[in-house]
Amino acid sequence: MPAAMTTEQVATNITWHEGTVSREERDKNLGQKGVTLWLTGLSGSGKSTIAVALEQVLLQRGRHAYRLDGDNVRHGLNKNLGFSAEDRTENVRRVGEVAKLFCDAGLITLASFISPYRADRDLVRELHETANLLFLEVYVDVPVSVAETRDPKGLYKKARAGEIKGFTGIDDPYEEPDPPDIHLRTDELSVEDSVRKILDILEEKGVAVPNKNG
Repeated sequence: MPAAMTTEQVATNITWHEGTVSREERDKNLGQKGVTLWLTGLSGSGKSTIAVALEQVLLQRGRHAYRLDGDNVRHGLNKNLGFSAEDRTENVRRVGEVAKLFCDAGLITLASFISPYRADRDLVRELHETANLLFLEVYVDVPVSVAETRDPKGLYKKARAGEIKGFTGIDDPYEEPDPPDIHLRTDELSVEDSVRKILDILEEKGVAVPNKNG
């Protein structure tokens, strides 16, 4: 059995190497400010669908955006992690560190992860806020009953049949944001309306999102 993972500093004799390019210079060069949008919610809530649509709109507007998807990162960066509570925490921690780097580089980072535990999401927020980076938690909210009717991957059906254990919303808890920075009820809002709501809040926060190409 592998040893338990730790977030404590293990490497020794290392020193942070400061560069000469400031965040302000990066922002000016890109014409935008970095931000991490952390889309959290049940499987089937619409997190990835909204992130894909939002990324497309941002790029069409001449903005620099990148999407980090829960399933995608498990094909590479987090391929050695399962779905135990400990592995879920490590999954979120790693992605949070990547999102922080992207945000510092000036990108609009769209992270779509179930991330069911509030403490894990709060840790990612703290990573950003300690570095004076903008972090917005987006709660993609839908009742379990609606998520089950969508069930794009057939996971709820398997969970109900006992083929999947520890499935969020069925036999593992989802801890709702309290409160989120952005709240999307996707049983009431279309994908387009959800994207528009996020864009409006980004403008309010001073992240440049009007069309830079036109």
